[in-house]
Amino acid sequence: MKRKLLFVTSEAYPLIKTGGLADVSSSLPIALHALGQEVRLLMPGYGPALAAGHFEPVKVLHEAQGIAILEGVLPGSEVPVWLLTHEQYFARSGNPYLGPDGRPWPDNAERFALLCHVAVEIAMDRLGLGWKPDLVHCNDWQTGLIPALLGDEPGRPATVFTIHNLAYQGIFPHGTFLRLRLPVRFWSPQALEFYGQLSFIKGGLAFADRLNTVSPTYAKEIQTKEFGYGLEGLLTHRRDRLNGILNGIDQEAWNPATDPLIPVNFDSRSVERRAFNKAFLQKSFGLTPDGDRFLLAWVGRLVQQKGIDLVIELLPKLIQWPVQLAIVGSGEARYEQILTQWTRLYPDRIALKLGYDEPNAHLVEAGADLFLMPSRFEPCGLNQMYSQRYGAVPLVRRVGGLADTVEDADPAHLSAGTATGIVFEEASASALERAILRALALYQDRASWRSLQRAGMGKDFSWQRSARCYLELYDRALHDRANADGLLRKVVRP
Repeated sequence: MKRKLLFVTSEAYPLIKTGGLADVSSSLPIALHALGQEVRLLMPGYGPALAAGHFEPVKVLHEAQGIAILEGVLPGSEVPVWLLTHEQYFARSGNPYLGPDGRPWPDNAERFALLCHVAVEIAMDRLGLGWKPDLVHCNDWQTGLIPALLGDEPGRPATVFTIHNLAYQGIFPHGTFLRLRLPVRFWSPQALEFYGQLSFIKGGLAFADRLNTVSPTYAKEIQTKEFGYGLEGLLTHRRDRLNGILNGIDQEAWNPATDPLIPVNFDSRSVERRAFNKAFLQKSFGLTPDGDRFLLAWVGRLVQQKGIDLVIELLPKLIQWPVQLAIVGSGEARYEQILTQWTRLYPDRIALKLGYDEPNAHLVEAGADLFLMPSRFEPCGLNQMYSQRYGAVPLVRRVGGLADTVEDADPAHLSAGTATGIVFEEASASALERAILRALALYQDRASWRSLQRAGMGKDFSWQRSARCYLELYDRALHDRANADGLLRKVVRP
């Protein structure tokens, strides 16, 4: 069945990207389009987004303030995109959420409230665009007001709200609630009020027809105190409407057999060719060229959530082992400074490339032996999937999407030929140490190591698989909405 879908997000690659949300917001609509769905994407018209494609105005909402809707397509696809422009809110350089001082823009509530209001007007076809969706798919706190605002609209579309990371909730003081002139009834613990503050994300969690997050395990975790950030009660209350759908990856962009960003291409039948990439990686990162040296790698943010502090705590022992460490990423200044000091002490053993760099990220996946992801929490994670596809064995904590995508190299999985990585439990340096030593022992057995690599390279992490799961979720949301309309008609019948 062909559905009309409005996909609302605060970022989408390649228009603008700060994290995994941007990847999902491009890959999922493209996959849905390929499955025959009529999907349109709505997002803010940031300066970089306007520069990344060709967009024409289709509706002027407020000429003096530069508020308008521009239309184009997502670069590299046929998915239509609407960009909401506003000279004051969105025509600014830099991070879409943070100012030059690294703090959230002080008007974030107003900026994303505007996005939500415009999304509602489009959803109800009140802007003269001649298109009304069957379902609105909202993503993260920046779109949280949409399900709430649509709640009282007669004949509204169904709504789905996806939680990409519950740690970011869009919390603002009560004065912001008053300034946004939201309906007074929303100031309630059953609506947007959260311990005396306004919570954007609660609009999605409390009012959407269906909820989902980006892995089955994370869907369970956020119903607990450890991972729920104070919202575990609401999520448990709505657990019958909550699902976990694993993100996919772009298997064309991340394909070692055709990747133009790596020196030597390979596949599962020629995995031994990775040795050339390992040598190139060691040379370009300034590490001692040594094909037998166990090469550990990290690509990602240098923050506590990702477990970089555990790696740093373990460095005094790592330098005593026959290993090297290559790191690509940026994050908290204290971690960057500590790692920089270590690279100066051991330049042939530890390498650091500050800042994210796509070519280096691909090179690391294609050349490293072991990819480190000791995250404290991980809603989904993408790098562990890239790693398996590239034969870089992932070492992960058993949390969120990491638990759902990596099969531990325990005796049972090794015997069955289904092991794809190293999984450990406790968020501690000692547990990480034991996991790395277990990986190092397996590395010495090249037949077992090749089995790990080939099993990982054979897994299906495609967006087509994930998109079909979303179609099932949409059907449930549409069914819920239809049933609610049917009940309402019975209630108001004379």
